[in-house]
Amino acid sequence: MHWLFLLLALAAMAFGFLTTSMPVLLGCLLAALVLFVLWVLGLYQARVAGSGRDTSMMIDPTEMRRLRDQVQARKVDDNELPPAQ
Repeated sequence: MHWLFLLLALAAMAFGFLTTSMPVLLGCLLAALVLFVLWVLGLYQARVAGSGRDTSMMIDPTEMRRLRDQVQARKVDDNELPPAQ
């Protein structure tokens, strides 16, 4: 959708440069500026929305502590085993 704003901004700029009326020129340039700003905001929103993390994949502190305890228990078990021959 935000690419449509860029195309409309370019069309408004082209129409403004081809007109002979000063009020139409100012209106077209103002419209082109607004549409260009909307395009930049839409582009920024699309980039930020694509880089967000999934909050359902976050681990709470109690789960993190449980996982740490499991890892430490495995390390202790691995150190107690006699070396394989």
